Amino acid sequence: MKPQDRFTDARHAKAFRDLNQAVALERTGLLAEAESAYAKVIESNPQYFDALHLYGLFKFKRGQLSDAIRLVAKAHKLNPGSLNALNSLGVMYAHLKNYEQALDAFNKIIRHNENDVLALSNKAQCLNELGRFQETVDVCNKILSLDKFKLDAYLARGAALLELKDHEQALSNYQKIVGFNQTHGLGWCGTGNALYRLKRYDEALAAYDRALSIKSDLENAWLGRGNVFYDLKRHDEALAAYDKALSIKSDLENAWLGRGNAFCDLKRHDEALAAYDKALSIKSDLENAWLGRGNVFYDLKRHDEALAAYDKALSIKSDLENAWLGRGNVFCDLKRHDEALAAYDKALRLDPDLEYAEGLRLHTKMHLCDWTNIEGDISQLLSNLRNQKPLIPFVLLSIPSSPMEQLQCAKGFIARQRSFPAPLWRGEIYSHDRIRIAYLSSDFNEHALASLIAGLFEVHDKARCQVFALSSGPSQNSPMRQRIAGAVEHFIDVRDKSDQQIAELIRRLEIDIAIDLNGLTSGGRSNVFARRAAPLQVNYLGYTATMGADFIDYIIADPTIIPQEQFASYAERVVWLPDTYQVNWKRRISEQGRTRRECDLPDEAFVYCCFNNPYKILPDIFDIWMRLLRAQQTSVLWMLDAHPTTCANLRQEAEKRGVSANRLVFAPRAPLPEHLARHQHADLFLDTLPYNAHTTASDALWSGLPVLTQIGQTFAGRVAASLLNAIGLPELITHSRHEYESLAVELTLNREKLSNIKEKLNKNRLTMPLFNTALFARYIEAAYAAMYQRHQAGLPPDHIEIQPITTSG
Repeated sequence: MKPQDRFTDARHAKAFRDLNQAVALERTGLLAEAESAYAKVIESNPQYFDALHLYGLFKFKRGQLSDAIRLVAKAHKLNPGSLNALNSLGVMYAHLKNYEQALDAFNKIIRHNENDVLALSNKAQCLNELGRFQETVDVCNKILSLDKFKLDAYLARGAALLELKDHEQALSNYQKIVGFNQTHGLGWCGTGNALYRLKRYDEALAAYDRALSIKSDLENAWLGRGNVFYDLKRHDEALAAYDKALSIKSDLENAWLGRGNAFCDLKRHDEALAAYDKALSIKSDLENAWLGRGNVFYDLKRHDEALAAYDKALSIKSDLENAWLGRGNVFCDLKRHDEALAAYDKALRLDPDLEYAEGLRLHTKMHLCDWTNIEGDISQLLSNLRNQKPLIPFVLLSIPSSPMEQLQCAKGFIARQRSFPAPLWRGEIYSHDRIRIAYLSSDFNEHALASLIAGLFEVHDKARCQVFALSSGPSQNSPMRQRIAGAVEHFIDVRDKSDQQIAELIRRLEIDIAIDLNGLTSGGRSNVFARRAAPLQVNYLGYTATMGADFIDYIIADPTIIPQEQFASYAERVVWLPDTYQVNWKRRISEQGRTRRECDLPDEAFVYCCFNNPYKILPDIFDIWMRLLRAQQTSVLWMLDAHPTTCANLRQEAEKRGVSANRLVFAPRAPLPEHLARHQHADLFLDTLPYNAHTTASDALWSGLPVLTQIGQTFAGRVAASLLNAIGLPELITHSRHEYESLAVELTLNREKLSNIKEKLNKNRLTMPLFNTALFARYIEAAYAAMYQRHQAGLPPDHIEIQPITTSG
């Protein structure tokens, strides 16, 4: 029935004419007049269906959604059979993001006509917004069975397939669109999105460029370009692309999200938080913006805020695997390893291929001494490495691996993590009276590294070296931090600076040699060095492996640590110091030591000791320790108190091997002077492999406790041997598990031999090079001078060997 057929009297005919006039006014752009005309029709004819519906659509176009819905709902109530009114209601509810109500309206239409393509298309859009992606695909398949040229259905299906991570099918889907219409900008944009997810970055950029050649203001194509550049760590280009997208559509939340992610990578934390907040002001349930906030707070070590942000993200999307990964990282920092393991397990259940998660999970299990399927886990990790899957390099140090495998792992990690800005130092030759040396570390607090390096800072030759300490870690008012700050000429807190700002500072200071004391450990700022902030850049002390980076020129070592035949396994040029690579100093030992009883040790027991971190303990070395305890019934094993689950697991493993759990004694954490003093109650320090005792070996030796080690293949597994050589006790270095166990048995049974070794140790610790900090400083300064002289002469970095010098003290 035509509208005019409903009017049989003059009043209704006038209403019809007035409505047509309102429509005409709207079409000619006379909106105020149209508004008035619609209102007069409704005022005179409040039950006029067409007027209510058309006036509602007018209000909808003007953005007055509540008025629009009220009018169209009233129209629908007058004529429940009107599918047009139902469709309008659904569209309006969708604009209000009331997707369930919108879906209800479209479903009513589909129940009336299951082949209504418009209603099916609108339903698909709602399902996508509700995250019901498989249903979207099913509905789109239905639409395309009715009309194979319905390009909107391809777009909706492609978006759903991307969310379902069926990227190949999504690509095929979008290619159908551009196959039908080569000038379909959204089709090319979708093609770019699928290629981006498949990490086919060059092709993705080409697709986005094709989209923009068709429609230069297609904001999502600019967004896509930003995402590609972000993945490629081309942050400046990423930010430029996001900015272009936002210049077209200022409320594009994912472009704000992308800016936040780029700033987070660049350690521009304040800008990152501001960008995430902007994204959340547009879309408060944007889970990845909450994830980003969590990542920033984790970087800043604001753990409570990080957890709150990750939890918020998970309250929106419970299967957001990277939020579970973030929770795991925070719990690891807090040494809540059982909670970390649970979080990593959840992340891997959601995405078995999640980057870095498998290695982090294994490392956490090792912190807990949870050796369930440990051999299988290690084998899988090494298999992943061979298949070029990304791993955290530090994890590899504590599992059986070769120097070449560690190089491969580090190279892959650096390639994924580094940004590629222009180098700040561009070949200039500085001319200074003294060599300017900058040490960058996040650990200038109460930390093992600080306890070693502080002594070097105090004895550096100020006439030869101008020393800068750049602190990128938390600012704790600790005695160690104060000591370091007082020992160097320039102590600069850079924790709130971005990588670029720190690199610019190093360049502005004209630093000759920049030392990375973190390397690829937690808190490291390798992207400072990636910017080539100084002419010479060195990996030293904090990370006992190659960094695999072409921007690190040298690694400080010694002939024991890196034998010449292993040079090819290091990306850096190797600097050999005489004696040992590790700086040490004569630390204060408390004179108020506790008795054995006060340390929970039996008076007459033979005390084996290992104060290494528990993640360094592997089942094969623990097997040896338990055999020693079984053979010597009056012996105990003394270890550092750790997480309660770790101690429980070790006790359980002892029981499995026929050793009473109470023969494992756990020492609580103590200030360093007291910790050193209690070493006197141990008889023999049993080292671990493949990750040796490092600072803990120095502690034991300085305290007069012999360290029994097995030398390994890698840097991390050769440190204890280096220290023993430097203190004149090579007889405590073994070369196989059998030799290690045999010597442990011999030293247990032959107390005279052990006593002689202790006597030799107590003499050598005061006379041999290991704890001669001043001598060490001369060696490392000679190394710096050799690097510097090569550079000043225009020569590239090369391997350097520092010759021993004669000294009297």
